[in-house]
Amino acid sequence: QVQLVESGGGLVQPGGSLRLSCAASGFTFSSSAMRWYRQAPGKERELVAAISSTRGSTNYADSVKGRFTISRDNAKNTVYLQMNSLKPEDTDVYYCNAVWFSDLGRERNDYWGQGTQVTVSS
Repeated sequence: QVQLVESGGGLVQPGGSLRLSCAASGFTFSSSAMRWYRQAPGKERELVAAISSTRGSTNYADSVKGRFTISRDNAKNTVYLQMNSLKPEDTDVYYCNAVWFSDLGRERNDYWGQGTQVTVSS
């Protein structure tokens, strides 16, 4: 079965760093685009960063550009989010998301991890 398991969240002081990991299983990781989202209570889930399945091209929300870096290790079936210069407004639950197409491209697959809490506070 498809599984996405996030880890690495926690409490950090403003200006500090965290690295989130998402371990994937149950599908061909190298064929899947991977994304990190975050969500606060009462708010819509928002895209933080994305990385493609082939060339490894990346995209970031304007609010995290220059501070966060998404990367992937296909040999380990893992996607990472390195978060530097963290701010209190980065406090959210962060979710890993995988998207790929199967059945000759007719079926869209969309799976989510359970989320990991990131709290930035002094």
